[in-house]
Amino acid sequence: MKVPQKYYDEIFSFKGQWDLPSRCGLKIIYKENPVVIVTELYQENPGTSVASAGVRLAEQICRNKGLDLGKITYLECNPDTNSKLSFYDEEFFMVSFTDSAAPAGCAKPVYRQLNVHELKELLPEGLE
Repeated sequence: MKVPQKYYDEIFSFKGQWDLPSRCGLKIIYKENPVVIVTELYQENPGTSVASAGVRLAEQICRNKGLDLGKITYLECNPDTNSKLSFYDEEFFMVSFTDSAAPAGCAKPVYRQLNVHELKELLPEGLE
């Protein structure tokens, strides 16, 4: 199942759980506070899913792209793959990482699914 290119600008390689080589789609929308969108690639990803990678993935992207983790809006995208299975329907979640006192890579993610109006404010036309 191939994820349509409209969901990402590049494929980002990262170290997943147990340093397992992993891949996700990545799109960064540069605003006052950049919007970082990581997209699940399903079978095109040999390793850890974006949801399971959590703050560790966000930290790797920020380090690689010169961004400040505290100043980004971080979204996870489950893209529409035209599957009959409902868990492959398009969904966007805003993720915040709590417990700033936690060791690096261990902050607990808090997910909030975005509605259509919130998406329109954050995403470029054609992606939402």
